[in-house]
Amino acid sequence: MNEILSFWAQWLRPSAGLPTVQWSLLLAMAAMAGYLCQRHIGLPKVVGYSLVGTAAGLAGFSGAVWPLQGIGLFLLELGISVVLFECGARIPLRWFRHNPMVLVQSVLESALTFFAVYWTLVWLQVPERVAGPLAVVALAASPAVLTRVVSDTRAAGPVTERAIVLATLSTLYALTLGSARAELIHRPAISLADTVYPVVVVLGVSIIVAALLALVMRMALRAMSPTSENTSMLLLALIAASTAVAAHMGGSAPLAALLGGMLLKQLNPRPWAWSRQLGTASSLLTMLMFVLVSTVAAQADWSAPVAGLVLVLIAVRLLAKVTGVAIGNVGSGASWRQALWVGGAMTPMSSIALLIASQFVVASPATGQMIARVALPAILLMEVLGAVIATMAIYRAGESSKPWAPLTTRASNGDTREP
Repeated sequence: MNEILSFWAQWLRPSAGLPTVQWSLLLAMAAMAGYLCQRHIGLPKVVGYSLVGTAAGLAGFSGAVWPLQGIGLFLLELGISVVLFECGARIPLRWFRHNPMVLVQSVLESALTFFAVYWTLVWLQVPERVAGPLAVVALAASPAVLTRVVSDTRAAGPVTERAIVLATLSTLYALTLGSARAELIHRPAISLADTVYPVVVVLGVSIIVAALLALVMRMALRAMSPTSENTSMLLLALIAASTAVAAHMGGSAPLAALLGGMLLKQLNPRPWAWSRQLGTASSLLTMLMFVLVSTVAAQADWSAPVAGLVLVLIAVRLLAKVTGVAIGNVGSGASWRQALWVGGAMTPMSSIALLIASQFVVASPATGQMIARVALPAILLMEVLGAVIATMAIYRAGESSKPWAPLTTRASNGDTREP
């Protein structure tokens, strides 16, 4: 592919640069693949996006730099921030007051996932300085994948809502621990204060940025309609600004967006309308995010020993999440069958895990490369396989409003609209 691109560069002189042309064509192919994947196979569009990105990465596409940096890192953080803001805005804190076992269930699931993956890797003689960060990466579920699956399957119900809440909370833990651990990876902690200080800094900066974001949006809502397109554009611009500011000040941009959405939900509890108004802009950012993740992850070094560790990590993580949700299910108001499907819906890994892995590589290139050798293949597999498992869980829970089958029969009936 590099030879082909070099040949193009000799005669092609686009005004925005050759990488812009490459990414535009790649996203166009991803859009077609996502549509065809959903229409003719019945799987969510994210599977098609990931497959196109994987093919580009395996072919040697050089448009995605690892570790993430520059505009690529900003676009990934922006895409994650938009998704997490919407997810945070769906979590009313009063729900935890009426049903505190949901919060207990979240903590148990996340703790069991972290320690199960960590102890298993240490037992397999993986160095502790590598096993710990890999456990943090495995801790993160993917609200981005889950929300796309929910959108494509038109799902609604207790399993869907609880899976989104638990995935969002696990993301909160992973972002906080990941950002703090990246600060400590290149220097040993000599006291408890040295360990706690990075966590306080990440949370403190993120909370400050989140509060400013929520307050500005709350003031804007007093003069603007929440259903206005201008309000949605204001929201997107503010999230972009907070993304740049939070990262520059030492916080976590996605974490700030997540907390900002949760705070705004408390200040303005009315139902959200921005997801419909953001429309194509949000969808394009999300598609770019999935393609970027799979393109970068596909460029990892593959080997038999690494493949074994990856499969063990995936299996232990899946078992730990299902078991953790089941253990915490007592008194949470859900049946054991629903707990099983919630655990299955939380299996996807994607952009959050990649962002955390990139932070470790930037903080300590030597140790970070050892982490990335296992993390990147695991992320790639669970972005695709996790989306399939989540789809199966939602359909088995009976919360999708449409049947899971190829939709070509609709075309034969004269209905050619996109599902």
